[in-house]
Amino acid sequence: MGKKPESKRDRFVRLAEARTNKIIDMIQLLGNCANTNTYEYTQQDVDQIFSAIETELREAKKKYQKVESSRTSRFTLK
Repeated sequence: MGKKPESKRDRFVRLAEARTNKIIDMIQLLGNCANTNTYEYTQQDVDQIFSAIETELREAKKKYQKVESSRTSRFTLK
């Protein structure tokens, strides 16, 4: 006998939880780069990093509010 098909809600919960936890883990890893004994960076670098993250977060949130989103390019430090 086959498995009961996953509902749209169940699929959303499964993927949203996994992806949110992955993002949280990556943010925590990014925080490790603040260690000045290991890394060298400027305030401008930090501002660029968090500006890019905040921009993408706003764009993702717009998708849930049914507002048209303009996809940005990949992040690089210049």
